[in-house]
Amino acid sequence: MSRATARALGLGLGFGLDRLLGDPRRGHPVAAFGRLAAAVERRTYADTVTAGAGHVALLVGATTLAAGLVQRTVRDRPLADIAWTALVTWTVLGGRSLERETAAVAAHLERGDLPAAREQVSHLVGRDPWALDTAGVARAAIESLAENTSDAVVAPLVWGALAGAPGMVAHRAINTLDAMVGYRNDRYERFGKVAARLDDVVNWLPARLGATLAAGTSSAAWRAVREDAGAHPSPNGGKIEAAFAGALGIRLGGSNAYGGVVEDRGELGDGRPAEARDAARAVRLARRVQCGALAVAITMAWVLRKRCP
Repeated sequence: MSRATARALGLGLGFGLDRLLGDPRRGHPVAAFGRLAAAVERRTYADTVTAGAGHVALLVGATTLAAGLVQRTVRDRPLADIAWTALVTWTVLGGRSLERETAAVAAHLERGDLPAAREQVSHLVGRDPWALDTAGVARAAIESLAENTSDAVVAPLVWGALAGAPGMVAHRAINTLDAMVGYRNDRYERFGKVAARLDDVVNWLPARLGATLAAGTSSAAWRAVREDAGAHPSPNGGKIEAAFAGALGIRLGGSNAYGGVVEDRGELGDGRPAEARDAARAVRLARRVQCGALAVAITMAWVLRKRCP
């Protein structure tokens, strides 16, 4: 069995495990990495870009090296290679759990239980949810679903196709560090800059692939990506969120409050405001994007089969 075949089978099996089981209930390796990163930060933190770069290099380098050593061990044993790739794929993907959270928000909104919907959406977003109305909660859930479909499903699959399990581990480490320190606030403006910029780089291609899969044949979605995405502060999040807005015929973006600070994220799409039912529609769209991303990743693994490490 070729390494490309093992990689493709591992990606598909890991994707299936995520669809079936969602995130591991206990002892999630990503959560363990987050705890490790927080402990390391207590020793590496300084209010400089250089310190932040060292923090990222240490954590991403160590985890990627460890994954690479395991990959080297299993590379000539096809069944072990498939199992290792599947395990890492399942660990780094977050599609099923993301869908469950979004569907729970939709269910609360459809029952008219706005306080419960606000509480549920706080699991998905960093913005202040407590003053949001029904449209605001629905919009928050859909925006998070769109961006995280790219970051937590499309991107890992792309990096898995390009660089196997070590590529997925490296991407997940970078993405987690961005979520921890990649903020423009007094503590992380300089220390988190490298994590934030590196996250933009590794998600550049996946975000555009995700936007393409979400837009499909929708002219409204392509118009939103082309004309509106640039108003979003994220060079990647704007693409996928605009595609979702256009494909669903709704309007996303606008002003959000983060810790009392209001940020304008631009308007995406020219449809109506989001409604409760749109969160459930967005889940179905996200599922199609995920399946499309798997097909592309498997195809990439085959195209690049002569270069599989």
